[in-house]
Amino acid sequence: MLKVLVFEANLQDRTVSMWLLLLIDGLFPRLQRIWADGGYSGQLVEWVKNMLGWTLEIVKRPPDTVGFEVIPRRWVVERTFGWLNRWRRLSKDYEALPQTSQAMIYATMSLIMTRRLARL
Repeated sequence: MLKVLVFEANLQDRTVSMWLLLLIDGLFPRLQRIWADGGYSGQLVEWVKNMLGWTLEIVKRPPDTVGFEVIPRRWVVERTFGWLNRWRRLSKDYEALPQTSQAMIYATMSLIMTRRLARL
């Protein structure tokens, strides 16, 4: 995970995603492409291209799909959510502050990656 931004539920994801993208601008010079689901389509695609010079690619479910189907790139996000939900503090919303949830996500991902590196 490159950057995490946890926010209150009364804010729309598309709006907050602009804040997140502005936070990472300049931190990752090799970043060129971002994948997002259909909830981020619309003006955000053009905003990312014009303001940051990156390509925001919307990963959509094929219209003729019935039932479950693995969608390329989308499974990466769903898999990561699955990893995070295995940790008790992240499985439910126990935290009072968004910053605490954000810190728990960083701590959990650090632990997951450290365990993987230890296996090498």
